[in-house]
Amino acid sequence: MSDPLKHECGIALVRLKKPLDFYKEKYGSSFYGINKMYLMMEKQHNRGQDGAGLAGIKLDVAPGERYISRIRSNAAQPIQDIFGQINARINSEFAKDPSLSEDIELQKKRIPYLSELLLGHVRYGTFGGNSIETVHPFLRQNNWMHRNLIIAGNFNMTNTNELFQNLIELGMHPKEKADTITVMEKIGHFLDDAVRKLYKQAKAKGLSKQQASPYIVEHLSIEKILKKAAKHWDGGYAMAGLLGHGDAFVLRDPAGIRPAYYYEDDEVVVVASERPVIQTVFNVAFEQIHELTPGHALIIKKSGVTALSQIHPALPRKSCSFERIYFSRGSDAEIYRERKTLGRLVMPKVLKSINHDINNTVFSFIPNTAETSFYGMMEAANDELNKQKTQQILALKDHLEASALEAIQNQKIRTEKLAIKDVKLRTFITEDSSRDDLVAHVYDVTYGVVQPQDNVVIIDDSIVRGTTLKKSILKMLDRLNPKKIIVVSSAPQIRYPDCYGIDMARLEHLVAFNAAIALHKERGNASIVDEIYANCKAALAQTAEGQENENHVKALYAGFTDEEISDKIAEIITTEDLGAKVQVIFQSVDDLHTACPEHLGDWYFTGDYPTKGGSVVVNRAFVHFYEGNPERAY
Repeated sequence: MSDPLKHECGIALVRLKKPLDFYKEKYGSSFYGINKMYLMMEKQHNRGQDGAGLAGIKLDVAPGERYISRIRSNAAQPIQDIFGQINARINSEFAKDPSLSEDIELQKKRIPYLSELLLGHVRYGTFGGNSIETVHPFLRQNNWMHRNLIIAGNFNMTNTNELFQNLIELGMHPKEKADTITVMEKIGHFLDDAVRKLYKQAKAKGLSKQQASPYIVEHLSIEKILKKAAKHWDGGYAMAGLLGHGDAFVLRDPAGIRPAYYYEDDEVVVVASERPVIQTVFNVAFEQIHELTPGHALIIKKSGVTALSQIHPALPRKSCSFERIYFSRGSDAEIYRERKTLGRLVMPKVLKSINHDINNTVFSFIPNTAETSFYGMMEAANDELNKQKTQQILALKDHLEASALEAIQNQKIRTEKLAIKDVKLRTFITEDSSRDDLVAHVYDVTYGVVQPQDNVVIIDDSIVRGTTLKKSILKMLDRLNPKKIIVVSSAPQIRYPDCYGIDMARLEHLVAFNAAIALHKERGNASIVDEIYANCKAALAQTAEGQENENHVKALYAGFTDEEISDKIAEIITTEDLGAKVQVIFQSVDDLHTACPEHLGDWYFTGDYPTKGGSVVVNRAFVHFYEGNPERAY
């Protein structure tokens, strides 16, 4: 995606099911778990660059010995930073006592993170600051081992205010209103309650205080705790948690908005946000990795026994389609195939735009994440070229000479890497005119491959704000002096904010929204903005009384075709100094569903939100836009 946009967070969980000396004997290192966690987090670096964190739980340690460790970083290279610190600590311990290398039990006692249970997180904050306090995992501490809780996740809640109020009604005094805090405190409350009840049961059975501890470990029901804690959650989430004594869980939202995958054998249980991460790091087949069922929790008891438990009633499956288009690594077999299909399906619109003039068209892509869709588009282009060759041969069949046949056969699709991002360039000046000039040079172009009679077709995976296109990419491409520049988006028009994790909170930042507003003004129908505002205000008032919302912002787009909005977007991103004509082509929602049939979460394109809170957020976003309020809608 050419526009800068915050990505999703990523989670990684590793539970070693064997003693540490098993991994030392089989794999040559007692640090097997730490090494695998490092790889899993690096393989998900694409999901988060604002910060990274790691927590570990050591099982069956003696009282007085440290069994919980946590490290977090918001450095420029956070994953490298935390594992650099861990490595330095390990080397320091070995330097103090060289004999430590042969004593696994002593290693476990003295070296942090040499744990059987590890939870890692890579963060891309959707809002708020980037202080170390915002970096996962979060830790809720207690002198009772069972009440220690570590949480990390990929999530956003739409009803944080409601959840915050629930905590107050429970008698708590939360330190802040962030959804991470409200979620952790809600789980922590019911965890405390469950531990207290089990302690009373143990005492009633005549067990001593010391004997009560293993009784609690055995009988604690993570399923019941999660059902109570998550009862009123509204949002998209893949939530991972560790308890101090060694239980663990990963919970996924009931619509399957946020992704989670797991793998288990007799040595490990592994969870990650992306399937190819597990495939690569543990060298296992695609078929051995399972998607965590929406609304379910994978529960891992201290004993190593795992279970899938349904926590929420099922909702219609609405897995985030942006994961398929852009966020997740394209090395996943299904995602790779889907992205190629997206490129192939948008090609008919491109052919119409260039009047099927393949010979005078140069194809390219921006940025690298659009490369797979580009391959699909080129497959469709080659199909078209083959048709044209066949027609040319048939037209000359009675007078076909070798030279003419050779000329036809030598026709090829012209593909070039036209736009190259200069990753070293930083727009360090904030003054507008100076900054705009710097932004215009973020991309370089390849000269000498485009002729004045040529069309340039360049595919992007999505267009959000259009800012980078307007201020940089189009200006750079125009220097090649093409006849026409066609910008193709493998995703449909982004018309509505996301409220489940992607940083698209304000309507006025979406170029499709601005295009619809501009069209209404041109056609003398600006009053519809006032009508939508009134409807949104009324709907929000009804929500406060417990009634459900509907998305009133849909009315803004109702009177226009997709093509009309696309043409207006082209006008918005075209500056007066451009010599080439500019056209913008978007994927259709129907074709998106064809390409990604199992991942139908499309609320940012259609306004059909999978949870009740989504419609509340979009109506609030419109009210904020109308009132000039810069606050986020969630």
